[in-house]
Amino acid sequence: MPTDIIMPQMGESIVEGTITKWLKKPGDKVQRDEPLFEISTDKVDAEIPAPASGVLQEIKVAEGTTVGVNTVVGTIAVDGEAAPAKAAQAPAPPAKEEKKEEKKLAAAATPAPSSKAAPVQESDDEEARSSPLVRKIAREHGVNLSQVPGTGLGGRITKQDIMAFIERAPSATAVPSSSAPQPATASAPSRPPAPAAYPGDLVPMTNMRKIIAQRMSESRRTSAHVHCMYEVDFTRIVTLRAKHKNAFEQRHGVRLTFMPFFVRAAIIAVQQWPIINASLEGDNIRYHRNINVGIAVALDWGLIVPVLKNAADLNFLGLQRGITDLGERARNKKLKPEDVEGSTFTVTNPGQFGAVFGLPIINQPNAAIMGVGGITKQPLVITDKEGNDSIAIRSVVHLTLGYDHRLIDGAVADQFMALVKKSLEGWNEEIG
Repeated sequence: MPTDIIMPQMGESIVEGTITKWLKKPGDKVQRDEPLFEISTDKVDAEIPAPASGVLQEIKVAEGTTVGVNTVVGTIAVDGEAAPAKAAQAPAPPAKEEKKEEKKLAAAATPAPSSKAAPVQESDDEEARSSPLVRKIAREHGVNLSQVPGTGLGGRITKQDIMAFIERAPSATAVPSSSAPQPATASAPSRPPAPAAYPGDLVPMTNMRKIIAQRMSESRRTSAHVHCMYEVDFTRIVTLRAKHKNAFEQRHGVRLTFMPFFVRAAIIAVQQWPIINASLEGDNIRYHRNINVGIAVALDWGLIVPVLKNAADLNFLGLQRGITDLGERARNKKLKPEDVEGSTFTVTNPGQFGAVFGLPIINQPNAAIMGVGGITKQPLVITDKEGNDSIAIRSVVHLTLGYDHRLIDGAVADQFMALVKKSLEGWNEEIG
């Protein structure tokens, strides 16, 4: 019997989803856990994996259609079980010449078998100890999961475990690993870019863009926005990162970026000034026990803010791994609804695109958001211990705090940012 493809329930409050793109067409072979179609909900955009291996037999729900959760949107047949049915919006059959050309293109696009990586059989125990993404990476790199030590709960193999194993044992992979692993490219299917809009075109907003527009307008109407900006001498950290980034990546299998420095400094300051981590509930102020840091991620199709939960409990390496993981899963549409819920403070980084600083809009129901500007070299007046002044070329970054003046007074916001500045300029924490 064909296997039904179901519209999943992406969270308890989600009742429907919109199919934004089918990644396969009827008649295409699919592997279990391979990305099959993309959906958009009011929480996240996500890729949905195939529930079974076989042939995509039928697409029942066309792209752009919104249906309730648990709706059957298509079927997968075991190879040779049945001829594929028409898609919900099937195009006219191609001419014979087009069919021949398609076959040529398909043959050219099919990768040649590799003698280095034979198919790896997965036992029930390995499936229990790993996620679909881990198993997919293992298959692509010819890794036997029984050889990979798991550091997760109950010995479960995490994505970091498999990538670290591949990095340590390059001979076990079918892909040369002369550089550090790039998990994003391992899980992202190639797809053509969306056609560009031309001046004069009227283009409907995507679901994500509608939600962004709604949330930003609501935030402006809700919070009394005020901003303050601080200039930070970032030379110490720029030098520290340049010195340790290669060893850090080789040791931990993850790039050393500047973001965990900013997040760590913000956590230290939040612990001193907990009102920054609070939120309004009617006429009451909720002081949150945990510091859950939202990390704004710019996507080709919009913006999303996944959340680093219990960030104060993480060491520097844990912050870097968590930030990297959230960014990769956001860009590859692997986030779950719980990944974008529960933030208590947000950090956004417009400086990565060259902005000197920004005036970010607060991510509701947070009371504050910190914006990170670009890191540039500038002449600064430096005063030594004896009080002598000199001019030196230093790496400088401008940090902006957007805060809700209903909860946070200007004096508190300034003291918070002064502590962030002090922590960054006098950084003395081990980076792992």
